[in-house]
Amino acid sequence: MRIEPGGAQKTKPIKANFERCRVRYFGLNACNRGVFCFNSRMFRTITVIGDGAMGSVCAAMLCNKSLAVTMWGHDASQLSETAKGRENVRFFPGYRLPDGLKYESRDDKAMAGAEMILSAVPCQFVRLVWQRLKEHLPAKIPIISVAKGIEQGTLLCPTQILADVLGERPYAALSGPTIADELIRDLPATACAASSDDGLAHQVQETFNSSTFRVYTNNDIMGVELAGALKNVIAIAAGIIDGVGAGDNAKAALLTRGLAEIKRLGLAMGASERTFSGLTGLGDLVTTCISPKGRNRSFGERIGKGMTAKQALAATESVVEGAATCQSVLELAKRYDVEMPIAQAIGAVVIEGKTVDTAIHDLMSRRPKAE
Repeated sequence: MRIEPGGAQKTKPIKANFERCRVRYFGLNACNRGVFCFNSRMFRTITVIGDGAMGSVCAAMLCNKSLAVTMWGHDASQLSETAKGRENVRFFPGYRLPDGLKYESRDDKAMAGAEMILSAVPCQFVRLVWQRLKEHLPAKIPIISVAKGIEQGTLLCPTQILADVLGERPYAALSGPTIADELIRDLPATACAASSDDGLAHQVQETFNSSTFRVYTNNDIMGVELAGALKNVIAIAAGIIDGVGAGDNAKAALLTRGLAEIKRLGLAMGASERTFSGLTGLGDLVTTCISPKGRNRSFGERIGKGMTAKQALAATESVVEGAATCQSVLELAKRYDVEMPIAQAIGAVVIEGKTVDTAIHDLMSRRPKAE
């Protein structure tokens, strides 16, 4: 089967054209010629829990590989509107979702027959949603998380929250520089499938990999999830720099020193150093800090232009994970005795209401030291 390039266009269906094939499995040579194979390890029946931006775009990407995909949403009426118009008006107006995508709001029906569950619920709502769905979850099937953040109070990352609620089963995280607005337009992107189970990571890789979405594997799930959470806090700072017009020199310094903070905390918590120089570390940090579509950067920019944190949150359409994660990051830094001055400055602005000018002055006035 060959996926033809082209991508989604506004008002047109997001779909790929497939050549018909009578054989079950292509050999290695066919794969090397650019033919996408239905590998025996690929998950074929998938339920996506969450109908927000990442849930919708992941569902569309999987449908475009001719996989059987069902999407569940917590609000039945909202999901019904999406199903009726084949369009997620809130996040992707003008883009038609694949005709093959199924919608199911009934908790006891959504995951029936699924081989894999994709959890696309914002981090601070993961526990609540899965406490609701737990009794309907089939035994042993893996759950893949695309959430980024750290739960307030428990200081757990998304797959740790899932394990806390659901117990022992296979878990993985799919993370990287993946702005949903670009994925829905079928623009080239990369990500990492991370799991302590190498076999599961490779299955997720096979399931998602396509001509426009290249997936790597990583066995450092803690590092991948920490990097995905921490970069959102640095992205708020990047937005503030944009808002006050501090310039490109300041942005470059922020990304460099911000990555150093992320790495320090990650290493203190047992993550692998190489994770932070890869797609889920440096890659995701760069994208989040420069993209005009990034929620965290945009939130920071509004603060830089004079809004309070409360006003900036109200003006943001969807969840700003960096704002919710900030306090958790500071608590982890204290627990592991890690110096994180940028995160502390953002916490002072977002949580305590310190002015941007004062926060910048305090950062620049710190005692000189070696890099």
